[in-house]
Amino acid sequence: MTDWTEPGAFEVAPGVHRIPLPLPMDGLRAVNVYAIDTGDGLTLIDGGWAIEESRTLLESSLASIDRKVSDITRFLVTHVHRDHYTQAVTVRREFGSHVSLGIGDKATLDLIHATDVDEDPHVEMLRLAGASDIAEEWGRFTADSTPDLSVWGYPDTWLEGDHELAVGARTLDAVSTPGHTQGHFVFADRAQGLLFAGDHVLPTITPSIGFEPVLADQPLGDFLASLAKVRALPDLALLPAHGAVTASSHARVDELVAFHDVRLDLCREVISANPGTSYDVAAQVPWTRHERKLADLDVFNAALATLETRAHLELLVARGEMTRTLVDGLHVYALA
Repeated sequence: MTDWTEPGAFEVAPGVHRIPLPLPMDGLRAVNVYAIDTGDGLTLIDGGWAIEESRTLLESSLASIDRKVSDITRFLVTHVHRDHYTQAVTVRREFGSHVSLGIGDKATLDLIHATDVDEDPHVEMLRLAGASDIAEEWGRFTADSTPDLSVWGYPDTWLEGDHELAVGARTLDAVSTPGHTQGHFVFADRAQGLLFAGDHVLPTITPSIGFEPVLADQPLGDFLASLAKVRALPDLALLPAHGAVTASSHARVDELVAFHDVRLDLCREVISANPGTSYDVAAQVPWTRHERKLADLDVFNAALATLETRAHLELLVARGEMTRTLVDGLHVYALA
C-alpha cells in the first residue's frame, strides 16, 4: 500500500486530484490539498505551507497532470493554520487567485497583524491551566518570533454560515464546522459523494481542540456540534487534510465522538478523586495511541494536551457537572 505522503497527483474522483505537500519539522509530515478541475482552471481545497519545498512539489505535482500553478483561480481554505492557508496567499500574490476563509478565523488573523501584543496568548492560558513550566518554555520559544505578514494576508472572501458554492459545474455545500478552529469549514460534494474535510475529520488522529490564540468559549462543545452536522450529511468518502482517503465519513465521525466520550469520562474520574487544574488532569490520563505520559511529551505536544484537557473540563463545567474556581492564579476544577 502506498504511503499517503508520497508525492504526486492522485485522482480520487473524476476531475479531483489529491496532492500531498510536505510539512518538514512537523509530525504530521504532509498536508493534502485537493485540485478540482473547473473547466477553465483549478480550484484548490487548501493551499499548503508557504515554504520552498511545498511550492516546488506543488509545481511538479500539477505538471504531472498537465497543469500549472497559474491555472489555480481559487482557493477554498478549510482553516487558517499555516499548512492550509499561507501558500494560498503567496500564490494569490503572483497570479491573482481568489482566496476564501471562514469568518471565525478573522480574530486569529487580526491578532497576527496586531502591533501591541507583548506575549503569545498561549502563555497565559498555560499559566492559568497550572502548566507553569510549559508556559515559561513556550514564552521563551515564542518571544522573538515575528510573523511574516506577507504570507498572512486577509482573504478575498469570508465564508459565513452554511451555504452552497458553485465550483465549475459542481455545487459544493460549504459547512461551518468550528472546533479545531473557530472558522473551520468543510466542503461536501453530494453528487460525487465526497467530503473535503480539512482537519475536522481525520482518519487516524484526532484534531487538536482548544489550541487557538483567540479561544472560543466552548471549543469542544463547538467541535462535537460540528461533528453532528457532518454526521447528518449523507455518508461520504472522507478526503482529509492529513491521512489517506477513506470510504465513510460517518464511521470516522462516530469514532471521534466515542473518543471524546472516553476522554470526558477520564476527566470525571480524575476530578472525582481530587480537585485540580487542567495540567493536573492531563498528567494523569494517557496521550497518543501509545498511551504516553504527559511528562514524556515535547513542549509543543504537552501544551496541546494541557489545553485540550482544559476544553474537556470546560465542557463539563458548561454541562453543570463541574465547577471552576480561580485559586492563587490557577483555574481549579471540582465536581459540582
